[in-house]
Order: sequence, then C-alpha cells, then structure tokens
Amino acid sequence: MTEGKFTHLDETGSISMVDVGRKEITEREAVASATVRMSKETLSKLLDRAIPKGDVLTTAKVAGVLAAKQTPALIPLTHPIALSSVDITFDIDPAGTIEVRSIVRCEAKTGVEIEAMTACAVAALTIYDMCKSVEKGIVIETIQLMRKSGGKSGLWER
Repeated sequence: MTEGKFTHLDETGSISMVDVGRKEITEREAVASATVRMSKETLSKLLDRAIPKGDVLTTAKVAGVLAAKQTPALIPLTHPIALSSVDITFDIDPAGTIEVRSIVRCEAKTGVEIEAMTACAVAALTIYDMCKSVEKGIVIETIQLMRKSGGKSGLWER
C-alpha cells in the first residue's frame, strides 16, 4: 500500500475493509499520546485523590486498556487484533497538564496505531469525566501517533 492512497476504498470508490490475508505476521508496536489541560487546582485535587469520583488516573488507565481492546467495535473497518500488551502512562506537569501515553503491542498482519490512539482518547475522556464536577473547562487536545513499528512500512516516528 502506497503512502497517500486511500486503502479503505475499493475500485468503485465504496468503503471496504482492507484484506490483510496475504500479509505476513510481524511484531508491531504503536505509541500514541493525548494532552489533557486543567487548572493547577484541579490537578492538585486529582493528585491528592480528592476528586469526588475517586482515583482518576487508575480509572483512566483501565478505561484506556479496555478501549484499545474494543477498537474494532468503535472504529469501522478496523480488524480485530489479539493484543499482546497495552500500557497507559501519565506524564504530569504541575502547571496543569497531563500527557496520556499508550504503548500497544501485537504480533499480527496489521498495525495497532488506531488501538493506541483510541486508548489515549478514552483515557483522556475518562480524566475529563471524573474531574468535570470540579472543573468543566478541561481541554483534551493533540491526540496523535508518536511512533509505529513493524509491518511492511517499518519504523515511523513523529
């Protein structure tokens, strides 16, 4: 598949799930990130576990893992993939920023970029959901693929 070609369109222009049947199974990894911005006060409450809904980051981590596993049910035309691992981490800036990072791995015929970005998106949304009673103006931004490896195209890094 060439860069710039829409792989989910058939010869008539209709949507079509990519046939990965003849592709080789390779080790694949994708790293994605999302940024969550909030006030210093809200972040302080989050870190002190003083948010009324409970442990925000643990809940967000679990939500991100579950989301990665459910990606084919959420995003049309993605393939069900047996994931080897999903890890969600949080880099915290006391000024009011949490960078959500996911690392998703598998051995498969297709990559896990969408699974990694879905994990970040849902983890970030979970942070918002759990903190919205304290601050409604939380912003989620810049959900992006940082790196992917494996498959025919090999390594790509932002």
